[in-house]
Amino acid sequence: MRALLKMVEVETKLFLRDSATVMFGVLFPAALLLGLGAIPALREASPETGGLRSIDVWAPTALVFGMVMIAVQHVPAVIATYRERGILRRLSTTPAHPRSVLLAQMIVAFASVFVSAALMIFLAWAVLDIAPPERPLEFLVAFVVGYAALLGLGMMSAAVVRTSSAANQIGTLLFVALMFFGGAFLPRVLMPDLLREVGEFVPPGLQALTAAWSAEAGEITATAGGQPFWLQIAIMAGIAVIASAIAAKLFRWE
Repeated sequence: MRALLKMVEVETKLFLRDSATVMFGVLFPAALLLGLGAIPALREASPETGGLRSIDVWAPTALVFGMVMIAVQHVPAVIATYRERGILRRLSTTPAHPRSVLLAQMIVAFASVFVSAALMIFLAWAVLDIAPPERPLEFLVAFVVGYAALLGLGMMSAAVVRTSSAANQIGTLLFVALMFFGGAFLPRVLMPDLLREVGEFVPPGLQALTAAWSAEAGEITATAGGQPFWLQIAIMAGIAVIASAIAAKLFRWE
């Protein structure tokens, strides 16, 4: 436990020194939402969004930007860099276990997205008058389980990728795919039902996050009939457990 806490302390300091990750992973979601909120058309109610403002429906997607960026781009790149520079090989001669290395990264990643989410939700409410999550407990569950699923995918890449450049390439592909199904490039309300239904089961489970934040927005973005909230949560939990177990099994020091 003491070794794990020390690793978390070191990783936290290194994370805070990485200004690009702090900017895009922690601060960018709030900045993006505020920037879009400055567009008058997005602050007007629309029949296409059931009388809600477009910015109200899109807010959870802004949150996902930081979640995906840190989980599938930052974490794998850091671990791949350690492997490339021989740091992991040196750690392998100590009592450190691969699970400790991965766990320390997961703890720091979780802490960073919690800060990002809290900042974005507060500014969304204070500046854009976007109400905080209507069902905070369910939102917290969806956030934690959905992000655990994302991290599981990131850890699978981190466990085996050999170089930081390869980690960046894989991370970029995952980022684009996950953000597409998350509605970053095409609003989910405009997607065909098939794509929206697939998106309900793609980490981090944006549909569950949206429904827990706003029931009205959840109804707009859901497919006909929709998938039960807790079914989506169960699938995200399954992805998190399976992906994390695979990552621990495949982990390579060099």
